Amino acid sequence: MKKILKVEGMTCQHCVDTVTEKVTMITGVTNVMVNLEEKKVSIEFEESKTQLEKISHQIIEAGFEVEVS
Repeated sequence: MKKILKVEGMTCQHCVDTVTEKVTMITGVTNVMVNLEEKKVSIEFEESKTQLEKISHQIIEAGFEVEVS
């Protein structure tokens, strides 16, 4: 499954790296692409191994706000 999340609070490459690292660590996530300018994170994951809520929670725990689009 592929979902795009709007992530507020990302301001620099370090933020991009943090989001990418946190999401990549989740079992079942197969691809993460962060667009800093648009403040969007494209995530591909296996629904049988993880849920969008868990992915969103990891981003929120890293200090960002998440909106599912």
